[in-house]
Amino acid sequence: MDSFELNKIAGAVLGVLTFTLGLNVFSGILFTSHAPEKPGFEIAIPEGGGGAAQAAAPADVPIAELLPKASVEKGAAVAKKCAACHNFVEGAGAKVGPDLYAVVGRPVASAEGFAYSAALKAHGGTWTFEELNAFLKNPKGDIPGTAMGFAGIAKETERADLLVYLNSLSHSPQAIPAAP
Repeated sequence: MDSFELNKIAGAVLGVLTFTLGLNVFSGILFTSHAPEKPGFEIAIPEGGGGAAQAAAPADVPIAELLPKASVEKGAAVAKKCAACHNFVEGAGAKVGPDLYAVVGRPVASAEGFAYSAALKAHGGTWTFEELNAFLKNPKGDIPGTAMGFAGIAKETERADLLVYLNSLSHSPQAIPAAP
């Protein structure tokens, strides 16, 4: 290999390095971030002070008023959120959570083949529409210590649809309470 070939190779390497350095300088100029004038985030506090000035949250509509208007089809769509952990088919058994077939009217923590948390066992009672509604709204708030990791369903109409769907999954569904 003669010196002319070595000069071409050295020139190519230096050219690539010069191009890369120039690209770095150009991108630094193009994508420069500036420090904020005042560090941190400003938290807006409404004037008038204290919690008394805050508007009260709207009260929940009683579930008995929503159930007669609820839809089994919409409830089946809402139940897809639950399908990752629960079965809805009779005799399918427990998954991560207990089988939900015929859950409305069933005693709490009574599904065969599922190890319930101590909090749910201690809760006792029966899964009525009202009990299920409160539990589905905020499981950990309704029964502290439950192992159910679901955050809950905030919309009242979605909970009503789900309850009507769960009630339909039974050989003898419970009677829908009449609206007051």
